[in-house]
Amino acid sequence: MDVHGRIREILAETIREELAPDQQQLSTEDLIKALRRRGIIDDVMKELNFVTDSVDQELPSSPKQPVCFTDRQSTLLKKTNIDPTRRYLYLQVLGGKAFLEHLQEPEPLPGQVCSTFTLCLHFRNQRFRSKPVPCACEPDFHDGFLLEVHRESLGDGTRMADSTTMLSISDPVHMVLIKTDIFGETTLVASYFLEWRSVLGSENGVTSLTVELMGVGTESKVSVGILNIKLEMYPPLNQTLSQEVVNTQLALERQKTAEKERLFLVYAKQWWREYLQIRPSHNSRLVKIFAQDENGINRPVCSYIKPLRAGRLLDTPRQAARFVNVLGYERAPVIGGGGKQEQWCTLLAFLCRNKGDCEDHANLLCSLLLGYGLEAFVCVGTKAKGVPHAWVMTCGTDGTITFWESLTGHRYIHKPANPDESPVAEQPKPLYPYRTIGCVFNHQMFLGNCQPSDSVEICVFDLNDESKWKPMSEEAIRSVCAPGATTSLPPFPPLCASTIDASVTSNEIEMQLRLLVSEHRKDLGLTTVWEDQLSYLLSPALASYEFERTTSISAGNEEFQDAIRRAVPDGHTFKGFPIHFVYRNARRAFATCLRSPFCEEIICCRGDQVRLAVRVRVFTYPESACAVWIMFACKYRSVL
Repeated sequence: MDVHGRIREILAETIREELAPDQQQLSTEDLIKALRRRGIIDDVMKELNFVTDSVDQELPSSPKQPVCFTDRQSTLLKKTNIDPTRRYLYLQVLGGKAFLEHLQEPEPLPGQVCSTFTLCLHFRNQRFRSKPVPCACEPDFHDGFLLEVHRESLGDGTRMADSTTMLSISDPVHMVLIKTDIFGETTLVASYFLEWRSVLGSENGVTSLTVELMGVGTESKVSVGILNIKLEMYPPLNQTLSQEVVNTQLALERQKTAEKERLFLVYAKQWWREYLQIRPSHNSRLVKIFAQDENGINRPVCSYIKPLRAGRLLDTPRQAARFVNVLGYERAPVIGGGGKQEQWCTLLAFLCRNKGDCEDHANLLCSLLLGYGLEAFVCVGTKAKGVPHAWVMTCGTDGTITFWESLTGHRYIHKPANPDESPVAEQPKPLYPYRTIGCVFNHQMFLGNCQPSDSVEICVFDLNDESKWKPMSEEAIRSVCAPGATTSLPPFPPLCASTIDASVTSNEIEMQLRLLVSEHRKDLGLTTVWEDQLSYLLSPALASYEFERTTSISAGNEEFQDAIRRAVPDGHTFKGFPIHFVYRNARRAFATCLRSPFCEEIICCRGDQVRLAVRVRVFTYPESACAVWIMFACKYRSVL
């Protein structure tokens, strides 16, 4: 519709027709009347459609993009699905300062790739991510996040939360700061729990605060930097509470939490004393009751696990195991030598960084398996050479014990060896890498191994037999680990769908690898001829490798072999080399491939009529995790 043109014509016509010689002007009402008479206004109203984002309503697990407001009027600039019957907390991050580690950092030139900071937020099942900003002493964060504040309890579902209701919502806003370097490697910089309820006692329901972020792990007492934050309730509160009421509520909650944690500590000490009295040798077993999180705070291990449902993002327990396996593995960083720095991450910090230690992987896998309705536990023990390790165990209803290795996705059935059999009898050699086991736990139970030997091979996993497994009181665990039991526990965030386009990423990596191979061969004085059809024929093999990793079933190999036999003429030789990565850096992957003599043989192939092929297939998983399969191949005429 050319609305403006039509309006102009009608107004010109109206003025000609209706402007009598004695009248000097027409009022706005007259003109509007004329437009309405000709049906223009009705047409315009029909054409207008108000767009709302329905994606978030269908996928509660997709990370919401920040919603931006202008400072003065609360007009929405970006489209978002604001429900006028709900209450929102509008959290603005208005820049940072005193990030002293980046004091010497030069100003990035336009177009230059530089390290960036990203802020990830989680509040009551909603997740947000800021735009990446260049690392600097005063990073230029300017983002607004619209957090819905809502009670899920029965009967409150449709009512807008008022001040008193909101005061009883003790969930903090969990903020995680991630640094991404120029190679795409991520580091956890800070993890902070923001107590947002101070806004309920401030005038006009608006408050500004400065938040000091502390480092993680060994640097948890060192300041990393300061963020300026502004909080605002939307719609504005009819009545604000007095600051005194808010402070009293927060103090009461802290007191209650501290008391529960003190009582649990007293109980845990008593339990440990009893455990040691069974056998003095128990002192050397890996019985882990507390573990430090990224902020150096001791938490009961059971609090790191909660049944977690993946919505529609993962379909089966084995697919969940594959997802956990493709999240990167990295031991907690330690300055200087001297053993392993222990750090169990909260789930948000682990997911945002996209990598973590074996305990983080085991905790996430156990939570997902519990979500699928399995009886799952995290086991703490050792691998070969006495290296401490954590893995997951599920107990079948028929008594089958299955070990799940969260770092590789492998599953092992445990068949206990009988220690009373004659030593001559052949004992089955276990396939799993685990040597000893000290304790098992999940969100409700904690059991210490009190069998004469802590060797996994002869361990009996009858968890109800108290002569073999010493249990902790489930009530004591519930008092500090049940959802909402204490304010110091962060609730679990939902998983987010992948933001990676699998086919685009596969193409990009493939193109980069072709370039790297051509350059490498050029340095060796060799020419490179690519054969696209041969590259395409490698696709089914990569798909079947990933299918096998996810389901433990091999399929489609016959067709692949048949296609290759038809594509390689008589008297020619075919060589192929598949390899698997969990990162998307082509240069790094190529360097790793060259270290393998098989792959190097293909890439540096010499001979008659050499044709090269490379195929890349990226399989995406939630949280931007991905499995990258690469296959290099060549065919050439065999000359004897």
